[in-house]
Amino acid sequence: MRRFHLLLGLVVVVVFLLTGQYMEYVHNRLLPDGMRMLYRSRHIYFLLAGILNLSLGLYMVPRPGGWRRVLQIVGSILIGLSPGFLLIGFFLEPGWGPEKTSVAPLGIFAIAIGMLLHLLSGRRQQ
Repeated sequence: MRRFHLLLGLVVVVVFLLTGQYMEYVHNRLLPDGMRMLYRSRHIYFLLAGILNLSLGLYMVPRPGGWRRVLQIVGSILIGLSPGFLLIGFFLEPGWGPEKTSVAPLGIFAIAIGMLLHLLSGRRQQ
């Protein structure tokens, strides 16, 4: 899992840099305010997903078997899926408008729930 998160995090950070170039050169700072804010927010969320995957790749310690390990694996899967949702949201949602954002929130919720599961998996036994 560590290697998966590390590799995914590196790929996401590189794609983050490329999507920044996309915003700069394709849209050339000529977007209306609402659409520009949707692009920027999805762009920053995508960076969050990349950095989170990088940090898990560097510091995650596999839990021993049992329910803690299951929570950790499910959390890792959710966090691993989040960049996909956010990248799809980056390209599709600005054209749909701010009232029809449905894909990127899935990525944000996947990050939140995945991290919560990682937190719960690391909780000490009483």
